[in-house]
Amino acid sequence: MRFASYNIQYGIGLDGQFDPERIAASLDGADIIALQEVTRGFHRNGHVDLVARFEALFPGHFAAFHAPCDIDIGSTVEDGRAVSRRFQFGNTILSRWPILSTRMISLPRTRTISPMNLQRGATEALIAAPDGPLRVYSVHLDHVLPAERIAQIRFLKERLLGYTLEGGGITGAADFGLAEPPHPEDFVVMGDFNMEPETPEYCEMAGARDAYYGRSLRVENPVDTLAHLGRLTPESYSWVHPDNPQKRMHLDYCFISAGLVPRLKDAWTDYDAKGSDHLPIGFELE
Repeated sequence: MRFASYNIQYGIGLDGQFDPERIAASLDGADIIALQEVTRGFHRNGHVDLVARFEALFPGHFAAFHAPCDIDIGSTVEDGRAVSRRFQFGNTILSRWPILSTRMISLPRTRTISPMNLQRGATEALIAAPDGPLRVYSVHLDHVLPAERIAQIRFLKERLLGYTLEGGGITGAADFGLAEPPHPEDFVVMGDFNMEPETPEYCEMAGARDAYYGRSLRVENPVDTLAHLGRLTPESYSWVHPDNPQKRMHLDYCFISAGLVPRLKDAWTDYDAKGSDHLPIGFELE
C-alpha cells in the first residue's frame, strides 16, 4: 500500500508553469494521496477548480476535499440569479478504496496584521483499506509562527488520539438508517507542517529524543516514517525557494500511528519532481 503527500502550490511549479498533469504523473502508482494548497477560484492559476481537475486526473480514486479558508471574491446577482464566486484553499485526499466518512478539522489560529495568515485545517478520511479501515489526514499548518504550529499540533493530536471517543463524522448512525462507521485506532497523517526536524514543533508532534534511548515508540506520538527508517538526514529537504534554489528546507512529513510501524516497509522523497516549490514524499506499508 503506497502513500504519497504533495503540497502542490496551486499547481504552479518551480519554473512558474501551471501543470497539474505534471503533478499527477509524479504521484502515479500511489494508492492514497494527500494534497495541500488545492484551490478553487484563485487568480494565480486562472481560477481553475483543482478539486475537479485532480478527480479527473485520478479517475480510479475516490476523493475528499475540505477548504478551511473559503472567502468571497466577487459574488454578484446576474439576470436575477445569485452567482457565487469564492476563493477556496484546502486539502484533498484521493483514495483507491472507498471513503467511508470525511470531515474537516479546523485548527487554532490567531489574527495577524502581516504577513497573511490563512485558516488552516486537516481533511480527515476514513478509508475502507484492504487490511481494514484506516484514518488518513491531509494537513497544512501555519507557515509563520512556531507557537501557532505548536497549538495546531496539540489540537490535531487530540483529534487523532481521541477519535475512538469522539467518533469522527457520525455516531449512532442507525438513527438515520445508516451503517455505523468503524472507529479504528490506527492513522496516517501527511502534509506540509512548515517545521524543520527536531524543532520544538517537531518534538511536539513526534516526541522529544532521550539522550540515551533516542525517540521511543509511544502511543501518544505519531512516527515520522522517513526518520524511523533512517532516511531523514541534515541534507534532506522537501521545499525549494523559488528565487533561490540553494535555499532548501525539510517541511513535509508522513506520520503514522505506532501500531502501523511493524508494517512500515519504505519511505522516500522525490527530488526530481518539479511541479511545485515542494517535493512529493511518500511511504509504503506491507
